[in-house]
Amino acid sequence: MKTSIVLTIAALSLFSSYGQDAKVPFNNGLSKIESGDFKGAIAAFDSVLQLEPNDAEAYTNRAFAKAMLEDYTGAMADYNRGIELDPNDADAYSNRAVAKTRLRDYKGAIDDYTKAIQLDPKNAKAYANRGNDKHELSDRDGAMLDYNKAIELDPGNAATYINRGVAKNESGDNKGAMADYNKGIELDPQDLDAYINRGLTKALLKDHRGAITDYNKVIELDPKNTNAYYQRGLSKIELADKDGGCTDLSKAGEMGLLKSYDVIKKYCQVR
Repeated sequence: MKTSIVLTIAALSLFSSYGQDAKVPFNNGLSKIESGDFKGAIAAFDSVLQLEPNDAEAYTNRAFAKAMLEDYTGAMADYNRGIELDPNDADAYSNRAVAKTRLRDYKGAIDDYTKAIQLDPKNAKAYANRGNDKHELSDRDGAMLDYNKAIELDPGNAATYINRGVAKNESGDNKGAMADYNKGIELDPQDLDAYINRGLTKALLKDHRGAITDYNKVIELDPKNTNAYYQRGLSKIELADKDGGCTDLSKAGEMGLLKSYDVIKKYCQVR
């Protein structure tokens, strides 16, 4: 099952103590981040650091801009320097953890989220993201505890319910997973992962008609979702709708999901 990984967003630093020469490029960098001009933001913070080479906020904001351009190695170097200069910046630890996650350093990311939580115990995103990294390391119990805490702190985040649902599925608690997917869909009716995962869970519980309803919704929202056609085809076959199932499987295969043809060989070819 696919999880909905939740990434942190930048905590945009506010200009505070620079001289007038550095104030202009710093504020310019913030404006460019807000407008999505990340290359421009990097150039602006380069200028700040030429004038104020030991400013932690300039490093961490430049790091965020680099991360948004998927330069995670460059972002890491800037986060490291920013944290060295200001070891009490909870957002810097959280954002560095995101870069570590993208670099598949899950243990390092967990360490950074733990530090961020120590500095800011009500940081729901840090708990949710730490749960995702624990899940990547197959620490389902640890992930569940983090998802529970994240939901306690922020009960309106759909992705956390969906990810907790995945963890519950993997622990065999399919009914509990259903409840989480229901809540996730209530909070975000456009989340494809929630419908797919709820459909798969319904299929596990032998509610194939309910599963098909969820796959229909995914296809309505995303007509090119190959997995939805594939899973709907399997559920239709379970309901003895061989023609409908084989049509869906063929569609999934035509769209590039090659494993569909293995199922077609088993159930759909004339013998």
